[in-house]
Parts: sequence; C-alpha cells; structure tokens
Amino acid sequence: MTSPFDAPVPEPTPEDRDARQQYVLPLVVRMERATPPGRTDALETSARAVLTLLNDPRVVEAEGEWAERVAAWEDARIRKVVRRARGGEWRRAGELPGITVTGREAEVRVFPPVPLDGWPKELAKLQVSGTDLEEAGPVDPPAPGVPVLWLNPELEMSAGKTMAQTGHAAQIAWWRLDDTRRKEWAESGFPLAVRTATPEAWSELVASGLPLVQDAGFTEIAPGPTVALEGGTRYCPTPRLRRP
Repeated sequence: MTSPFDAPVPEPTPEDRDARQQYVLPLVVRMERATPPGRTDALETSARAVLTLLNDPRVVEAEGEWAERVAAWEDARIRKVVRRARGGEWRRAGELPGITVTGREAEVRVFPPVPLDGWPKELAKLQVSGTDLEEAGPVDPPAPGVPVLWLNPELEMSAGKTMAQTGHAAQIAWWRLDDTRRKEWAESGFPLAVRTATPEAWSELVASGLPLVQDAGFTEIAPGPTVALEGGTRYCPTPRLRRP
C-alpha cells in the first residue's frame, strides 16, 4: 500500500508565494581591508553557513526559537542577501543572534530570517555593494565524492550575489536528503565545493537534469539558471518527492 506521505505535494504557485509575508535570510561576510577572504573560500563558507542554520536545533526542533521564521521564509520567496562588514560593524553584527561559520580565511555570519522591510538596524546599515573578491591562491580540483556547486561561466556576478546563489544551491541539496544523510553531512562538517564550469561542461550540466538555481532577476542579472548542483554520490540520492 502506498503511504500518503509518498505522494507528491503540489508546490505553491509564484502568486501564492508572493501573497505571503516576505522574509529574507541575512548573511554577513567579514571583509577587513588588509585581509579579505579568497573568493572561492567565501562562496563555500556562505553555502556551509546556510546549511549550518538549517541544521541548527533552533530550526529543526518543533519548538525551536527560529523554526517558525524559517518555515515562513521557506513558504514565501526564498531570498538571501549578503552584506559586508569590518571592524566595529562586524563586532556589532556578532552580538545579534546568529551563527558564524569559518572557512580557510572567510568568516560568514548567518542570521535567522527577518521580514523584508524589518532588518535590524545593525544589519540594515551594512553595505551590499563592494563585495568583489579575488582568489587568495590556486583553486584545487574538488575533492572526490563531495557535492559540487557549478557556477554559470557566462554570468558575471559580485561575490556577494554569488554567495547568495551558492546558499540557494546548498539549500536545494539539503532538501534532497533523507534524515540519515543529513546527519552524515552535518557530522562531517558539510564538505562541498564551488567551481565555475567550462562553457561546454555547463551546457552538459544544464541538459543533464541536475537541479538548477533559477535566479528571479531582482538584482544584478536577468532571470535564469546561475548554479547547477552536482551531488557527490555520498550525499545526494534520488530526489525526495516532497519538500520537508
């Protein structure tokens, strides 16, 4: 007998999502003048920050402090905005409820969703622009077996915009996993890689049926696919039929 929980659940239409209260997930990247992080490290760290929040007890437990806000955010348009901070700005941001995730050089703090027009003043004053980053050194090939978030080689995006996109892709990966594999991924520290595909490889990735992040076109670029998620065999099984 087929369980009703195995049946597909219709996704809300764009109109349904737009009619709901809109939330945004704030992320802040630390960008000190003398020691900015490398671009790829910042992209990977932002993706892991999103995953860390989604796995936090304050989100996953039924009575979790952030559970209701995250559920409301996921039921509307799923927006993420990356801002930059340094010095005292970074220290003040760190005093707000959130989670700081570190990479090799990068530090990214993720906060529970806030209403689109209700940012805390400590975050609202931070700049979105100026998040261009260079690589700190050579970028190695992805480690075998880890999920790879492939960037569209035809698009030019700031590091901040790309960090939001890699966060979206990581969230899609999280939705595709069962509880056992989520636990495995979390316990291993959410290993993943972000790389830019070659034009030839990008065409193959898009045609392969892999999940794509479709940008809504609100900010820097026109609507369309920006990131393709290629799952490592250890972490991404057959997609689930319904969102958690």
